[in-house]
Amino acid sequence: MVQADITFIAQSQLPVIVELYNQVFRPPENEGYFRRRFQGRHNVLVMLASLDNRPVGFCVGFELKPQVFYTWLLGVHTDFRRQSISRQLMESQNEWAKGHGYDYARFEALNRHRAMVHLALLMEYDIVGTRWDSLRGDLLIQFEKPLADDVH
Repeated sequence: MVQADITFIAQSQLPVIVELYNQVFRPPENEGYFRRRFQGRHNVLVMLASLDNRPVGFCVGFELKPQVFYTWLLGVHTDFRRQSISRQLMESQNEWAKGHGYDYARFEALNRHRAMVHLALLMEYDIVGTRWDSLRGDLLIQFEKPLADDVH
């Protein structure tokens, strides 16, 4: 396991995230894709993971509804996977969310993305639902986790 440098970045630094996104996901997207998703969202949080000043991963989230913080995107460059960088990003995001009054963290993962499903279970997320994603032709698994011990 490596220790990544996790930083919170401003939306003005989105080009770094877009470049990394396009190295991880297909089809490629542009900055407008992110800005459209952020419209009307409260508490948009963009985090970058770096190793030796090289961007290697990112996490983007926002308030889904009062008390629930949603991880919209999480990605790690293929050369740096299986080094706990995703977990470090999720833990950092959850700490931020907890410190900002959110009671639950939530995200969805495609059933075929086994590494994310595995990460969710390792991090003690509960499966709270599923839905069919007709665009991708796959099942989305919905995960949720209380951020404090006294939340049920």
